[in-house]
Amino acid sequence: MTIELKKRTNIFAHSCVKLALELPNSFLGNHIKSQLIRCSTSVAANYRAACLAQSKNSFISKISIVIEEVDESLFWIEFLVEENLLSKETCNSLLKEADEITRIFISSRKTAKLGVKTNQ
Repeated sequence: MTIELKKRTNIFAHSCVKLALELPNSFLGNHIKSQLIRCSTSVAANYRAACLAQSKNSFISKISIVIEEVDESLFWIEFLVEENLLSKETCNSLLKEADEITRIFISSRKTAKLGVKTNQ
C-alpha cells in the first residue's frame, strides 16, 4: 500500500502541475498556478516524509499535513472552476482524485490514532 500511495500522490502532483500550466497567464491565473503547484506537490512530499516517520505521533503529524495540503489542492481546483479559468469537465478527474486521497488519509490517520491510544 505504501508504494501504491507514493505513486498515487506523485501522479496527483504531476497531474495538478499539468493542470496549473493550462491556466491563463494573468494575475489570478498565475496566483492559482503557484498555489496549486505548491500544495499538490506538498501532498506527495509529505507522504514520503510520513513513510519515514520515527514514531506513530510523527506519522500522524505528517499525515495531517498531507490531508491539509490535499484539501487545499481541492480548494484551488474548485476555485479555478468557479472563476471560469478552466471547465469543470477538465478538472473532474482531479476533483475526484483529491476527494479519494483525502478519504484514504483521513482513514489512515484514524487507524494510526487508534494504535497510539492502544499502546498508551
